[in-house]
Amino acid sequence: MPLVDHHCHGVVRRELDRAGFEALLGEGGAPPPGTTNFDTPLGLAIRRHCAPLLDLAPHVRPEGYLERRADLGAPEVTRRFLRAAGTRVFCVDTGHHPDELLSPVELAAAAGSTAVGREVVRLEKVAETVARAGAEGFGRRFAEQLAAVVAETGAVAVKSVAAYRGGLELTAAPPSRSAVTAGVDRWLTGASADPVLGSALVWAAVELGLPIQFHVGYGDRDLVLHRSDPSLLTAFLHAAPAEIPVLLLHCYPYHRSAAYLAGTYRNVYLDVGLALNHVGPVRARAVLAEALEAVPFGKMLYSSDAYGLPELYALGSLVFRRALAVVLGEGVAAGEWAAADADRVAAMIGAGNAERVYGLC
Repeated sequence: MPLVDHHCHGVVRRELDRAGFEALLGEGGAPPPGTTNFDTPLGLAIRRHCAPLLDLAPHVRPEGYLERRADLGAPEVTRRFLRAAGTRVFCVDTGHHPDELLSPVELAAAAGSTAVGREVVRLEKVAETVARAGAEGFGRRFAEQLAAVVAETGAVAVKSVAAYRGGLELTAAPPSRSAVTAGVDRWLTGASADPVLGSALVWAAVELGLPIQFHVGYGDRDLVLHRSDPSLLTAFLHAAPAEIPVLLLHCYPYHRSAAYLAGTYRNVYLDVGLALNHVGPVRARAVLAEALEAVPFGKMLYSSDAYGLPELYALGSLVFRRALAVVLGEGVAAGEWAAADADRVAAMIGAGNAERVYGLC
């Protein structure tokens, strides 16, 4: 089943030593002294499922895995893992350290001749550029620059990391010009961004009519977790145009809340991409099953949220496929699902829903 990875990042260009590899293996960065990020569900899964793609035995020790990786070199390692993922389209967030990572075009080329890379523009990255000219007139200049970047890149969506910048409790209407100016002033003087500024960026994006992605839940240590609960978006969702797709990314541990929103609002969709790799193959089926308890099947999408390590694309694909097969297979085995319905739902979640939402058909 070919996949559409509706949210991912690029692969690092440089060769990685052990410290560099382990820093990308956990959301917390480098592990504390005397420990290793290989001693996590994700680390164990890489040794089990990624090692064979490097011609190694499953469960090879970390030292042997990293030695083989270095012998093959970054380009060959990247090629092997991206081609193993079976991904047809990569929707790539280019807003985090883009100079260090493969571009959407380069990512697709490494995955094979039939793969396609499409760009997702991060709102906050555009805002950082616009804010250099000062707070006055920020709202107008941001809207103009965002439209220009989207047109130049042919982006299929925009993304907000408001969860990291004050939280997801966005305003139910565009903030006033004076409120935005004050928010930018606070930001430029070193204060953390707040929901007013995050709201301004998102409401400007609404005017473009593109799908809007939101980071939700699980993330790195810059995140205040309770401010990333998707239920905080309720006021915004009530007020936003119903024809603008809203994509809730990752969602764990709020995946049930996200599923509720997707079932309640016609324009809300979700994935559990980041979570599946980090909880590991055994628990991934439980997380996916919980997200699917109440969500309409036309509202669930696949993503890997892979960043930096090419292993995360191949592993994300594998873990998702196996977890989905178990969850849907249980329904078939119990006589509650026809096998044809299970196949149809799998195709929707793996690719069809993303193709429809992002206009990829």
